Amino acid sequence: MAASLRRPSFSASSSSADPDDEGVRGTCEDASICKRFAVSIGYWHDPYIQHLVRLSKERKAPEINRGYFARVHGVSQLIKAFLQKTECHCQILNLGAGMDTIFWRLKDEDLLPSKYFEVDFPMIVTRKLHSIKYKPFLLQPIIELHSEDTLQIDGHLLDSKRYAIIGADLRDLPELEEKLKKCNMNPQLPTLLITECVLVYMTPEQSANLIKWAANSFETAMFINYEQVNMDDRFGQIMIENLRRRQCDLAGVETCKSLESQKERLLSNGWETASAVNMMEVYSRLPQAEASRIESLEFLDEMELLEQLMKHYCLCWASKGGSELGTWFYIC
Repeated sequence: MAASLRRPSFSASSSSADPDDEGVRGTCEDASICKRFAVSIGYWHDPYIQHLVRLSKERKAPEINRGYFARVHGVSQLIKAFLQKTECHCQILNLGAGMDTIFWRLKDEDLLPSKYFEVDFPMIVTRKLHSIKYKPFLLQPIIELHSEDTLQIDGHLLDSKRYAIIGADLRDLPELEEKLKKCNMNPQLPTLLITECVLVYMTPEQSANLIKWAANSFETAMFINYEQVNMDDRFGQIMIENLRRRQCDLAGVETCKSLESQKERLLSNGWETASAVNMMEVYSRLPQAEASRIESLEFLDEMELLEQLMKHYCLCWASKGGSELGTWFYIC
């Protein structure tokens, strides 16, 4: 439905959610709460997350907070490098975006791409759109960039000139592509695709299909993936068991054996270059001043635990249609 620019309407959806995906949807809540807590004690600046996510009464462990800092820092560095390389003449597809606030933060830094798309389960999108509709701090920046008389917002969709939020299942590629095209996704534009702890919840076949679709859909593109790695050792097995106890199965964990297996999945599904680093390497490359700042926020007496945790997550990036996209960047 089309809604007034100043008074976007919102209608509840009648579609039902797959109960088998409940555990996966729950990880969105967990990650969002962890990010909100880390922001609340100063790990990074994000004035928007408080309008989307409640603040947990339970204090998060320092190693968890630093892990999320490294994740946000690493992904952000890659995004900004892509935007600078393309001079923002590009589009971004954040697949499984959850309560992410990247759109607003990029706008604040004058680094918005031509259009920013988010996709997630319809139930998660409904919740995010509800917050946007009732929080002027979130809605006004979208309206400011929208030149039309109407802003489309309903239960599972927001579509504006520079920002779209779409409710869809990433395993249903025909539906995904149809919904993206309705929101004016442009296959000719350089395109950055982002998945953070998304592919691991798909079967290897499903994630391979998504990666291949991404490679085949855009002439010039970059793919960023953040997720688990080194999952064959004892620490990795404990992570898997903990998630299973919460009815959350890592259906794609076999691809998370090593950095090499992560890169191979990208290279075997249409991408021309691929790189991967574990998050301890990302953390160790922080500028000294930034490392000192975050390490002063709270005491950490289990450095070994932090290292174990960081070595079981990785950041991968791949490119096609322009070899320089895979080689000009390093995480600093």
